[in-house]
Amino acid sequence: MTQGYQDQRSTDQRSADQRSTGAENPYWAVYEETYGVPQQRADEATVPEGRAPEAKQLEPEPETEPGAKQPVAEPDVKSKKPGRDRYLDLLRSVALVRVVAYHLFGWAWLTVLFPSMGVMFALAGSLMARSLSRPAWGVIRGRIRRLLPPLWAFSAVALALMFAGGWDPGKSSDGPAWGWVELINYVIPIGAPPFPWSIGSESGLLEDTWADQAVGVLWYLRAYLWFVVASPLLLWAFRRVPWVTLLAPLALTAVVGTGLVTIPGETGNAVTDFAVYGSCWVLGIAHHEGFLAKIPRYMVVSCSALIMAFGLWWASGHLGPNGWDLNDIPLAQATWSFGFVVILLQYSPSWQELPGRLARWDKLVTLSNNRAVTIYLWHNLMIMATFPLLDSLYNLPFMQSESAVAVLDSTYTIWTFVLVWPLIGLAVLALGWIEDIAAKRSPRLWPSGAKRGGSRRKA
Repeated sequence: MTQGYQDQRSTDQRSADQRSTGAENPYWAVYEETYGVPQQRADEATVPEGRAPEAKQLEPEPETEPGAKQPVAEPDVKSKKPGRDRYLDLLRSVALVRVVAYHLFGWAWLTVLFPSMGVMFALAGSLMARSLSRPAWGVIRGRIRRLLPPLWAFSAVALALMFAGGWDPGKSSDGPAWGWVELINYVIPIGAPPFPWSIGSESGLLEDTWADQAVGVLWYLRAYLWFVVASPLLLWAFRRVPWVTLLAPLALTAVVGTGLVTIPGETGNAVTDFAVYGSCWVLGIAHHEGFLAKIPRYMVVSCSALIMAFGLWWASGHLGPNGWDLNDIPLAQATWSFGFVVILLQYSPSWQELPGRLARWDKLVTLSNNRAVTIYLWHNLMIMATFPLLDSLYNLPFMQSESAVAVLDSTYTIWTFVLVWPLIGLAVLALGWIEDIAAKRSPRLWPSGAKRGGSRRKA
């Protein structure tokens, strides 16, 4: 069914008086901090808070001779309104859909088609760099606060199901005491949370490997937390030695991701994840700092293509158990994701609105960005929930013929992909509001960009 676990703004605009004073909408600021999308800058200058804008003195019009042609006043061109970068919103939505498809179908070529995790880390790194204009400790604390409550809700359900299935953390191979201590990773994802590789039975409501598939996705939260804590240092280093900071994670991947140096256990996995996606995170910083825009586009694309070609070449000689699945080939994943993300950011059009036919997806793009953490955490459990639902169709009266059974068998995975999205929608309705509470804003059931009466921010 699934393969491995190594793969992964409300539309409120600032009001007119906020644009003129430069004050930020609290709800807007919280959204940007949560989902990693840098705000487009307004063309208008802002006025320091607490001061009224000074009235401009009117200069007398120059006198002209009688009959002289009067100058025609140029039309007032309105500056673009500040707002969300819908191109980056779209990238995140595509990344989430690709993650769900990969975990459902397990197609290795999806990791080559669109390296979702590299894209998501780059977008988060870009916003983190923007937020660090404020005191670093406050930014880090805010990021952690927004991450933990959704994790706690997921952990409560996962642990309850595992304990109900008879799992005993005290039977860990590392010792009974350490098995219970490791449960702290369900509260703060500093390491790998423990789980049974097999629980229940193959004939149960959920297959016996459900814990591995459901809990395994928490590696992303661990890597994200590490990057958040390291971001002040990464930003400081990038501003002083940009190329070294940008390429150092790739060099580290060549050491720890190729077997040249082996770090055992989950520590090795954590270091490898940090190295593989570190350059993508720093690319987000480079994008925010305007570093990529200073390099000629032809040079950026050419060098990125060479790096991506190297990644594919390396993968061809180091295929894993799942063939071209880049999640099993760290150096190929790092280099391919790096080049792919560079090109995406280099061509970033910074849309304020989705253009053309993409506009029809606006609400879904907004919803997925507002509920990215919820979708990521729960999508694997929702995938597994589709199987007993589809299996129940075989018991319907009109499904008793061989031809009907054959049709359902041949289209089973397609129906799974169709059914999983309503189930993810139910998870968003039931649990997505926790993201709002964690961000200190008024909870909403379905934040797809519909107009709302206002937002509340807790003190």
